[in-house]
Amino acid sequence: MTREEKSQVIETLTTQLTEGTIIYLADISGLNALETSNLRRACFKADIKLAVVKNTLLEKAMEKSDKDFGELPTALKGNTSLMFSETGNAPAKLIKEFQKKSKSNKPLLKGAYVEEAIFVGEDQLETLVNIKSKEELIGEIITILQSPAKNVVSALQSGGAKLSGILKTLSEKE
Repeated sequence: MTREEKSQVIETLTTQLTEGTIIYLADISGLNALETSNLRRACFKADIKLAVVKNTLLEKAMEKSDKDFGELPTALKGNTSLMFSETGNAPAKLIKEFQKKSKSNKPLLKGAYVEEAIFVGEDQLETLVNIKSKEELIGEIITILQSPAKNVVSALQSGGAKLSGILKTLSEKE
């Protein structure tokens, strides 16, 4: 790879790192061709961009970007694959699901940058899986907000039926 090609790759990576708010680093070495193909297909279906990168180029791109990646560059050892997503927990769920199916227990989570929070190490996978996505949080808030309104409406409806029943009964007695 020539210097120009390397600088072009660094520029592309810097742009992706700057624009992305959810970035996962994973080790997919040890997967055979079929498993790698299945992983790429699963990433495509889940709207996750997967790219294999050189550690040195990724580290330089991290330095050039305006984000603080904290301890994430320390995870750049061995084979590294980048996963970009719009949903915070989607790559973690994909990794966990894929580990269950894979004989080699791969891919391994090296680290993640999720909305300015930094997670380093495979032991953080369960935490990342349990992070709620923006859509899930909005759905929960709407459900919580609707709950009291539904209770009031149902109480009024049932109370109105009872009240009209009582009035009807009283009018028939006279």
